[in-house]
Amino acid sequence: MARLLAWCVHLYTALGLVAAAAIAVLIVRGGSADFAWAFVWMVLATLIDGTDGMLARRARVKQLLPGFDGSRLDDIVDFLNYTALPLLLVWRAGVLPAHLSGWLLVPLLASAYGFCQTSAKTDDGFFLGFPSYWNVVAFYLHLCRPAAWIALVVLVSLALLTFIPLRYLYLSQPGRLNRLTALAAAAWALLVVWILYRLVSSTSGLLDEPTERLVWISLVFPVYYMLASWTINLRGPPGGPPRRRGASASGPRAVR
Repeated sequence: MARLLAWCVHLYTALGLVAAAAIAVLIVRGGSADFAWAFVWMVLATLIDGTDGMLARRARVKQLLPGFDGSRLDDIVDFLNYTALPLLLVWRAGVLPAHLSGWLLVPLLASAYGFCQTSAKTDDGFFLGFPSYWNVVAFYLHLCRPAAWIALVVLVSLALLTFIPLRYLYLSQPGRLNRLTALAAAAWALLVVWILYRLVSSTSGLLDEPTERLVWISLVFPVYYMLASWTINLRGPPGGPPRRRGASASGPRAVR
């Protein structure tokens, strides 16, 4: 029974691939309503990714199923849902004009570099380098529709930050700032869910004026997260050498 439960946890992680398949189909369809539902599936994929690590530790999957590498499965799912598919949506939605679309290869390759790093966290509990939150980036680029040059600067700048060893907040770690940011993140997540509900409820899949205002209000949290993370780096270098990814990690570029 214990081994069966361990396999069920791996199956739960693999449901992220089901979400990825749904996202891919919706992106290929390419309508405004399809893009809205693609973001709904991205939220579901993030929910799975945020909870499977806890279940894996409780089920002792590493001890009971040593021949199956759940972390590799997790990496496959995360790269699709946090990087490849969001960037595909950015391309399909026409956020960048056709002559600039080749620049999307920069964040794609940068994220591949980030995923292949053996250290996802510093010894004092931070992500090292920009975490691959390209699903969040795609959400705001698609809904806010900035000028093409602004979108390009955002994409390339965040891609380059993957290579710069700055620390970024890891919200499940202890600390007053992490607890405060986690509460803000919960409020932000509820707001994003409400925005998506308004989007999918619209027959056109387009923003009405009140929902558009909510999108801009919700952007406050990602900006706060980045500024708070950069402020952390003013304290000096990390408190120890980067740790290998381990059983306590979760989220993009961090595995069970």
